[in-house]
Amino acid sequence: MFKIGDKVVYPMHGAGTIVAIEDREILGKKHEYYVLLLPINKLKVMIPVKKADEVGVRKIMEISEMEEVLEILSSEEKFKMPTNWNRRYRFNLDKIKSGNLIEIAGVIKSLEKLDSKKSLSTGERKILNEARIIIISEMALVFDKDVDEVVSMVDEAIFG
Repeated sequence: MFKIGDKVVYPMHGAGTIVAIEDREILGKKHEYYVLLLPINKLKVMIPVKKADEVGVRKIMEISEMEEVLEILSSEEKFKMPTNWNRRYRFNLDKIKSGNLIEIAGVIKSLEKLDSKKSLSTGERKILNEARIIIISEMALVFDKDVDEVVSMVDEAIFG
């Protein structure tokens, strides 16, 4: 169980700090929730404590692990993706849902590269933006920097 002040990742939403643990009554039953404050847009998200493991809530990465993510973003390595738009969309969405930042970094790198060659579809642009939010929010907490600084770090890694 997490406690107030813990920095955690909520897959598909990004990383944040647990600012409260609250009881809420829903349909006559009391449930305990983590209240997570995300650094991007100062969004508050409530996560049922009982479902935290099931949905993949985890502690944020260590600095050394996050530096590996930055290396992937700056590498020239090519990540294989399906060429068919629909398959590529599902492929990338699955990687994002995994919550694995190494996989998500590969999605960002691949979609940014594809975007430089031809404009991304609306769906792929949305996936790219979601992937960036996930990485940037966790990086901001890991490196203890504000979001704008982290956006610059990520852009520098990707575009040089």
